[in-house]
Amino acid sequence: MSKFFSFFKKPHGLLALSLVLILLGSLLAGMFNTSFYSVKVKEIKFKADHGTLSGLLYMPDGAGPDDKRPVIITTHGYLNTKEMQDAPAIEMSRRGYIVLALDMYDHGDSRWSGDIKVGEQFGTFWIYSQFDAAKYIYQQDFTKKDDKGNAYIAVSGHSMGGFSTLLSMYMDEMNSLQTGYRMIYTGISVGADYSYAAAVAPQDQLQAAYGSRTVGMIAGKYDEFFFNKSDEEKNADEKKVQGTVTSKNFAATLSGKAFLGLGADVDAGEAGKFYQVPSGDLKLEDKVVRPGQTGEHIIFTPNQTHPWNHFSPTTTGHLIDFYAHAFDGVTSPNQKNVSLSSGNQIWWMKEASNFIAMIGFFLMIVPLVTLLLRIPFLNRAATGPIATVSAAVSGRQKSIYWIAIVFSTLIPAILFPTLMDKAEGGLNVLSIIAMILFILSAVGAVFGFVMAKSGQNRRMTNIGIGSALLAVVSLILWLLFKYANHIVPLNSFFNEPTTNQIVYWALVSAAITAMVTFAFHYFSKKDAGTKFSQYGISLNIGTIVASLLTALIAVVIGYLILFAVQAIFGTDFRIWTFAVRTFESEHFVTTLRYVPFFLVYYFVSAVALNANTRGQKGGYLLSIVLNVGGLILWVIAQYGKDFMTGVALYPGQALNGILLFALIPCLVIAAVYARKLFEKTNNVWLAAFLNTFLFTMITVANTVLFWNLV
Repeated sequence: MSKFFSFFKKPHGLLALSLVLILLGSLLAGMFNTSFYSVKVKEIKFKADHGTLSGLLYMPDGAGPDDKRPVIITTHGYLNTKEMQDAPAIEMSRRGYIVLALDMYDHGDSRWSGDIKVGEQFGTFWIYSQFDAAKYIYQQDFTKKDDKGNAYIAVSGHSMGGFSTLLSMYMDEMNSLQTGYRMIYTGISVGADYSYAAAVAPQDQLQAAYGSRTVGMIAGKYDEFFFNKSDEEKNADEKKVQGTVTSKNFAATLSGKAFLGLGADVDAGEAGKFYQVPSGDLKLEDKVVRPGQTGEHIIFTPNQTHPWNHFSPTTTGHLIDFYAHAFDGVTSPNQKNVSLSSGNQIWWMKEASNFIAMIGFFLMIVPLVTLLLRIPFLNRAATGPIATVSAAVSGRQKSIYWIAIVFSTLIPAILFPTLMDKAEGGLNVLSIIAMILFILSAVGAVFGFVMAKSGQNRRMTNIGIGSALLAVVSLILWLLFKYANHIVPLNSFFNEPTTNQIVYWALVSAAITAMVTFAFHYFSKKDAGTKFSQYGISLNIGTIVASLLTALIAVVIGYLILFAVQAIFGTDFRIWTFAVRTFESEHFVTTLRYVPFFLVYYFVSAVALNANTRGQKGGYLLSIVLNVGGLILWVIAQYGKDFMTGVALYPGQALNGILLFALIPCLVIAAVYARKLFEKTNNVWLAAFLNTFLFTMITVANTVLFWNLV
């Protein structure tokens, strides 16, 4: 038995284990994704009115031209892709419905065809994606229609996909006035209200367009963005909160009650209940173009946040119940499992299997690199053994050490809201602080060099050099704060808005970490005998090039396995919002643009982590805490206060908080790689390159990419 376990401690054994996990997880994920092979799932691309749309088409056995079925089009939100709709896609296809899990334009593998001006990018993908997809589905020979040509198509989407859902029914109704038939039969939005959709038409006209359709909304009570009270309602409150990360009850708001057809004098609508709602007259330029009709509306209000909707048996159950009601009497008589209860769900087993494969993927990297380091030339990435950076010995040194650790951990998190938003007020304060630090450091440098030249001890030289370096970093920080809007601005080159935000945060965090590292070295560690070589910053060109090639080969092999898994099993590696997915050529080009900036961050991080945690008890855990502990505390404080009091710690930080659900695991894994690969190579280059290539690609491939900005 001991020989069996010792095998997996060796590089080839650990590599074999990781590949087994990838294969097993992907096999199971593919099985659950296809409902035990009773549903065929294939990726499709099709030309649409505004570009090329991509999606996963779930086709149950028997469905087709000879057995037409209702079709459900379900789509994601601003930061996601079609795979985030696994839960409804799996559950509804196993109940016999045809499902299209859609990539909206400029997400995943879909592309908007025309040029988009910077500043207008948010008025494209969510407006047209669902309706354009519905027009494609209407034309397919597997789509069920009545004898008048009205199709049985449902539309649903999360967040901005929900806005697309609400608008698609409006567009369909306007289109039906010309064609005489409806393409969309029913629809339900998840995590979306009328706040954006109202830019196209006011709520009363959107609802008028729904007419006799059955329409639903899933409105989480802790949704970070939507379902808030109107300005009129807020002004009537004694206590007003600046921000949207609060608790809420959409069924009690004026908008929610209007959706349910209730008067303002009613306290609140009842969640989970279908209401008969008169739509009102549909108007165009103040002229009635279709008299009012009566349809059914329902609101579900789960105790959930915005991203929680994706990963919830409760929300998935609400969707199942809604479709069962909306399509009652119009399903195909050949549909199997159509009456399965809403509690009978298997999608989570697919997610668990994806996670097993993901564990295998990340577990594979270190043994793969270890084996690559045995290849001639690549083995030059490893240098000779170096001593651990001197540990603090005196009480004073220990105090300084832990102060530095706490500061380095907390400051990037404390500054997170200001840096992510590039908030002008906060940046002005930070620029003043940076300039004060620059002046003090410059004075310290002059003092240190003057005293050293006058014959004082060697410590004065260290103070002079250290202060000079701190002055340089302080000046860099001042430039970062002063000219924030000119650093990775959204344009045709830096075309991912959220990645731009993360890049800016990373650059400032790297500068702060460098400042702490310089100060700690020259004012404390150098006196204890620490040398520059102990930081693992080899300047040997062969070592740097070998490290670069080893990292590239490891990442390429990892992604080749991912592409093979998707081709064979139709799955990738993911858990909730954190995913390693395949990419298009635009993603690769965009990744190259961001790589230099993230390399700065991961290089500084690798130096600091190994300088401060090697030789320490619990070094790996300390590395994780140092790298991401502050952000973890930020999330706990943000949502803990929201759940306990109804108002988050930063009620204005909606999108930024959600970004951390994927950023935090990236930084946790990067911290482990930084330590482990340093142990293999005795320098920081391989870890810095690998973390940069891998996590930049993961980041770029998982968010909106406006590839055609002008």
